[in-house]
Formats: sequence, C-alpha cells, structure tokens
Amino acid sequence: MRRVAKLSAACIATAALALTATACGSTSSEDDSSSSASAGSGKGGIKIGLAYDVGGRGDRSFNDSAARGADKAEKEFSGSIKELTAKSSDTEADREQRLTDLADAGYNPIVAVGFSYATSVDKVAAKYPKVSFGLIDSVATAKNVDSITFTEEQGSYLAGVAAALKTKKAHVGFIGGVDTPLIKKFAAGYVQGVKDTKPGVKVDVQYLTHGSDLSGFASPDKGKEAASGQLDNGADVIYAAAGSSGNGSIEAVSGVKGAWAIGVDSDQYNIPGLSKYKNSILTSMVKNVDVGVYDFVKSVHDGKPLTGNQIYSLAKGGVGLATSGGFIDDIQPQLDAAKKKIVDGAVKVKTS
Repeated sequence: MRRVAKLSAACIATAALALTATACGSTSSEDDSSSSASAGSGKGGIKIGLAYDVGGRGDRSFNDSAARGADKAEKEFSGSIKELTAKSSDTEADREQRLTDLADAGYNPIVAVGFSYATSVDKVAAKYPKVSFGLIDSVATAKNVDSITFTEEQGSYLAGVAAALKTKKAHVGFIGGVDTPLIKKFAAGYVQGVKDTKPGVKVDVQYLTHGSDLSGFASPDKGKEAASGQLDNGADVIYAAAGSSGNGSIEAVSGVKGAWAIGVDSDQYNIPGLSKYKNSILTSMVKNVDVGVYDFVKSVHDGKPLTGNQIYSLAKGGVGLATSGGFIDDIQPQLDAAKKKIVDGAVKVKTS
C-alpha cells in the first residue's frame, strides 16, 4: 500500500526511512512516499529508491514518466519503492543528503531523476560502491552509475515539423522551464524543425527562469502567463518543455480557439489531470524515461547492472511524437519523412 507524508530527507534516521515516513521540521523534500512489496513477495524483492526532481510524482510530465518505469519494475520484480522529492530551493547538500538517506536505508538501485543531481550522484556513488545508481539527463563519471540520456533535440525537431505544418498564422512558440543546456536542446531541435519545414514561420523562444532557479519547472502559473503572452503576440502553436509549468501553458492554449499545445515527456493527451484540455493538445514529444528507468532497474535485478551512458535516440524509440487524438494523422507522411532523414543521418539536428 502506498503511503504519502511530508518529511525532511535530511533529518530521517536510517531505520525510520526504511520503515515509515515521519515529519520533522523544515524539509528539503516536498513529498515522501513509499510502497511496500505485496504480501508473499518475500525478503528478496528489489528496493528501488527514487530521488525526484522538482515537481515529483504527479507533475504529469517528466517525473511521472520516471515513476511509470519504477512502478512497472516494482510490480514485475515484487519490489518496493521509496520516493523523495526535491524543492526548487535545494542546495547541493540537500541533493547529496537525499541520495545518502536512500543508500543508508538499503535501497538499491537508486535513481536520480534529473540533471541537477549530476554532481551529487558522483559524490554519493563513490561512497557506496556496492550500490547501483541511475542518473537521468546527465552523464556521471562514477563507475557504479548508469547515465540515462535522450536525444531530446531529435524528438523536438519532429515537434517543430508538426508545428510548422499546423500553424495558420505562420507564428509558433517555445517555452522552456529553465535556460539550461538540456532545455536548450529542446529549443534548438524545435526551431530547426520549424525552419527546415517552413522557413518563413516565426518562432518565439522564452524561458521561465534562469541559472540555478529551477522553479521554472514547477510553476504552472508562470507557464500559463508565458503562453498567454505568446498567444497575444500571434503564436497559435506552443511547445512547452517545462515540467509541470507546461500544464499552465496547455491551459492557456486551450482557451484560444484554433490554437494548439504540444506536450512534452509524457503523452499529455492521455494524462487524466489534463483531460479537459486534451482537444487542444496537438501531440506530445514523448521522452521514454520510463523505459530507461525500467531497463536500469531490471539490469540490477538480473545481477548485471548497467553502467556507462545509455543513449535513447529517435532511432531506438527513445523519443518521438504521440499520435493520441489523431490530430497529426493528416501530416504523418511528412513526419515520417523527417524522421527517416534524421535516422539515416541526412539531417543533423542541432543541440544548441
């Protein structure tokens, strides 16, 4: 049974972390939850530790995709999950403590969900050489880490092709959560896809926050405001790569007749919490974080932990466009042609 409570990752004693969730003052984790293995699974069930990025489970995007992979592994391998979630105000010490708490409590493997954990994963992994760590969206140097990365720019290129073909105003937009190198990959691919398809289409690019301020990934109000501004300026297709902030962008787009939103990471047309906006979601640039997480957990369960850098590309199905709703069915031949050019190497997609 899944339990959810508020607690501090930094102040949980090892025994308490392993057994229950306890509140104790100020916290570097907004949410903590654990799920026990089903009765009869025995003591051999794998113990999966998840250290989420800001937004955590329930962001309807990036973190939820990671959660789906862990949930599948938990069920298949009769395991249990412990979840800790970051705050946008986290320091490096907070991230290190979160990973350390999971390791001390016996969780193995531990998945760090997001590039912000890159430095802390290397530090903590070195202290726990017998624990397998997974790092999403960045490349670690420690030997016991599986770096799980994606060619976001390739999937975003296809989103740009779709936007260029669907805009009625020759004007589209991109909203990034934070102006990090990772999110700039999304933007670069999207802009290139638009321009390669219809050079005359205008592309607005906007970031919600900058530098170390990661609140841009968990501020739906900022996403809504940014999207409203782009719509007012004439854009009629908006692609947001901004975590849960993108939910606000989708809401804004849904209020304008003829406008389209492009979702990200998860197939947002099929997310229950966004169902009332689904007829405005043209497609989603799906990033199969769940596949990467599941593959990693399975490798640990099988006794052959993955290490190094596993790259989930367009050719390998790591990224792509969702077809839910049927809104891109009419342009599928053009999208297939663009995909083939990328896979064959005829088109090199920029990352910045």
